[in-house]
Amino acid sequence: MAKDARDNDDDSPSALEIATRLERLGRLLRQAGHAGGLVPAQWEVLRYLARANRLSRSPGAVARYLGTTKGTVSQSLLTLQRKGLVTRRTSAADERQVLLDLTESGRAKLTSDPLQALAGDLDNLGGKTRRRLARGLSELLGQEITRQKAARFGTCEGCAHLREGRDGSSCAVDKAPVAAAERLLLCASFALEKGA
Repeated sequence: MAKDARDNDDDSPSALEIATRLERLGRLLRQAGHAGGLVPAQWEVLRYLARANRLSRSPGAVARYLGTTKGTVSQSLLTLQRKGLVTRRTSAADERQVLLDLTESGRAKLTSDPLQALAGDLDNLGGKTRRRLARGLSELLGQEITRQKAARFGTCEGCAHLREGRDGSSCAVDKAPVAAAERLLLCASFALEKGA
């Protein structure tokens, strides 16, 4: 009796099989994203704003991160504003610049984010598997961003704009101090350090 190839630990799935699984997972996640009175694009905007720093909460930055048009993002933002999940304000430094913020209701909405189920599944993976998966996905994402010439977002760690001084950290983009908690947030102005 022939042994099923899937039962053999020595057999590795092909790269195309792995890519197909990632695509299927993405489709299932998008399907689950039609929950809580929102559509996937609106959930993506809420997630992004929850993770974005002070330099990155503009409609243009949201559009670059999501890889979509400003018009598409504008429609999502109007709906999120009507639902009381996002607010708009003008920048104190430049009145032409629109800044976005999550409301308390928006933050509360994220507690029922359909992506939380996948996060729970990832928590159930062993630590070694989870670390390898995270590392592999980071490498793949970086390669795809480079291939598509997509916007590269990152955090302060490894960013060429981060300045360390006796009085703490600051950002070379806006010359403002960077609080410890903000160092972990996504930034649209991220630039890889030379040699990184």
